[in-house]
Amino acid sequence: MKVFKLPPLTIEQEIDSKISEIPYGVGMINAPKVWNQSKGKGIVVAVLDTGCDPKHPDLKGRIIGGRNFTSDYRGKKNKFTDNHYHGTHVAGTICAKHNNKGVVGVAPKVKLLIGKVLDRNGSGSYKGIIDGIRWATDWRGPHDEQVRVISMSLGGPEDVPELHEAIKYAVNKGVSVVVAAGNSGDGNTNTNEYAYPGAYEEVIEVGAVDQLKNLAWFSNTNDLIDVVAPGVNILSTIPNRRYARLSGTSMATPHVAGAVALIIAIHEKNGKRLTEPEIYHLLTQYTTDLNLDTRAAGHGLVNLTPASNKC
Repeated sequence: MKVFKLPPLTIEQEIDSKISEIPYGVGMINAPKVWNQSKGKGIVVAVLDTGCDPKHPDLKGRIIGGRNFTSDYRGKKNKFTDNHYHGTHVAGTICAKHNNKGVVGVAPKVKLLIGKVLDRNGSGSYKGIIDGIRWATDWRGPHDEQVRVISMSLGGPEDVPELHEAIKYAVNKGVSVVVAAGNSGDGNTNTNEYAYPGAYEEVIEVGAVDQLKNLAWFSNTNDLIDVVAPGVNILSTIPNRRYARLSGTSMATPHVAGAVALIIAIHEKNGKRLTEPEIYHLLTQYTTDLNLDTRAAGHGLVNLTPASNKC
């Protein structure tokens, strides 16, 4: 089966451990305004990426399990440490601790299940990604925990039927699948740029905006975009106790994955388990219209402020 590879990435700024702030993206989607209701405790988000640094101080204790689907570490299944940086950056945006040190994520009390489907070079097989999706969907934790959200900051040009089937399998099992739209945008909303699995109708496809809420120049546009989130100069964790600013729809995606986790936690306080369509409907209600073409922004910018009025 074909090989998948992340697009070229550049660390725009690397920062040492002496920082303490809420990244602008977490603030822009108004996550802190609902932390009095929930910080995502009890929700498991699967991150399928390059792995994660479980020893990073902002992520220590947040990892509930993991598996390696690559040939890194001689293919050892239980070795899923991030030897790139992309996966740790994504993980920090989802759930970095709220401890007045480093950075804080959108849902700082969720647990992460780490699927290392991309290797040290950002490459992986479609088979590994497909197997990772099915594994995350079927995974059960020590207390019968289940994955509620899969976050995939990845995408490729190939529409692989087996990949689509894996996505449908997850969604049919009640898992919300949040996927990056891709970074091949040409600035023209009249043209479609598709990356898979983002372009499958069953997923939540995420585009990127900058700090001024303008569409990021690289963000793919197409008729299946669902929402947008901050994706330019995003500060988050990278391995070895450090932090960096990165840009891409990869960085927008974990904002939405974290937001979905918060929506689930808040709306399931009454004991009723939400279906995947119900979760998606709620997400579309927690958006702000940016007056952009729907091919660029879908329902708009994720905005958790309304959650306080809907519980």
